[in-house]
Amino acid sequence: MTTMKWVAGATFLAWGSVAQAQQTLTMWYHGAGNEAEAKVINQVISDFNASQTDWKVELQSFPQAAYNDSVNAGALAGTLPDILDVDGPVMPNWAWAGYMQPLTIDEAKIASFLPGTKGMWDGKLYSIGLWDAAVALVTRQSLLDELGLRTPTVDQPWTKDEFMAALDAAKASGKCEVAFDPGMAWTGEWYPYAFGPFLQSFGGDIVDRSTYKTAEGALNGEAAIAFGEWWQGLFTGGYAQAIQDPADRDGGFAAGKYCFSWNGNWAALGALGAFPDTVFLPAPDFGNGPIIGAASWQFGVSATSKHPEGANAFIEFALQDKYLAAFSDGIGLIPATPTAAEMTVNYKAGAPLAVFFELSAKQALVRPVTPGYVVQAKVFEKAMGDIANGAPVADTLDAAVDEINADIEKNSGYGH
Repeated sequence: MTTMKWVAGATFLAWGSVAQAQQTLTMWYHGAGNEAEAKVINQVISDFNASQTDWKVELQSFPQAAYNDSVNAGALAGTLPDILDVDGPVMPNWAWAGYMQPLTIDEAKIASFLPGTKGMWDGKLYSIGLWDAAVALVTRQSLLDELGLRTPTVDQPWTKDEFMAALDAAKASGKCEVAFDPGMAWTGEWYPYAFGPFLQSFGGDIVDRSTYKTAEGALNGEAAIAFGEWWQGLFTGGYAQAIQDPADRDGGFAAGKYCFSWNGNWAALGALGAFPDTVFLPAPDFGNGPIIGAASWQFGVSATSKHPEGANAFIEFALQDKYLAAFSDGIGLIPATPTAAEMTVNYKAGAPLAVFFELSAKQALVRPVTPGYVVQAKVFEKAMGDIANGAPVADTLDAAVDEINADIEKNSGYGH
């Protein structure tokens, strides 16, 4: 059937002028080794290739841990593909560095997409995601009831005082070995994605978003110091452990070690499997609104693509709800639109993970939208680890600001 379509299309073109051969588009993807992910992305590519006669997408997958280095190497060598996969917070750096070009897809088609799925830089859309991810406070309804705690809702989250009272009650109850698991064993991007929102809810930030030219005042002002002291108090107060065995992060909640765990929707089904009364609570409000991280992997077009119209056509094709739902069912992440969510097993209304879609829609904030983020994230990660392990709060944050500002200056403000 596909061959007949191609022949018919080629004949039609030849009638008007000269038949054009189907042009190959190359695509790089970070999901090598993930069978469920590969199954869906290969289906999207197969359907796109069969849907028209102009373009044929060919996929090359990389292990996620090696993907960004492969892109950097490809940019230096001039071998980038037509279609790139990019982690949302990394995209501004790649756009600024000249790896990517703005998308030309019909933006009306993404009007209903979750905010975190839209990769904006310099006022233009450079990437779009088919899914997002969200973090919640994971616990058991039976524990909340036993401890006499109010069950917070998205519209009425716990305040800072209520959250700390909950940790006090959990710590005193003997129901678990450790009251709170923030996920210290997960390093790298987890720290700014999961812990940056606590800082932002206090009123600080990793960098001053009004200019993106300094971290002064944002990462070491009064709000940031209050956050840092609270953060350190989690560990000095015995609510959480600064050093965590990775096995405890992966299985500690299910084993009953932790009363509360700060974890993402990707781990939610495992928690429900361990305890059917597991509940996913919204982020506490530390004074400036409840906030969680946003932006996951997205698709974009490389700056060196000789066929951007074809690359954009593929990305626009992939935005169909049926593919958003297929990715969600296949890899467990949050579908990008409410209509796609209703097509999924876990995120439709009344389904066990539906709350995560609401959290993404109402609480999510993208990480700082700046090319400098890739450095700022590492500086923030080190500062959070140092403070958790007892380093002086103000001095550590001042040092982090100095390091971030030196990098911004070295890069002439990153184009801001």
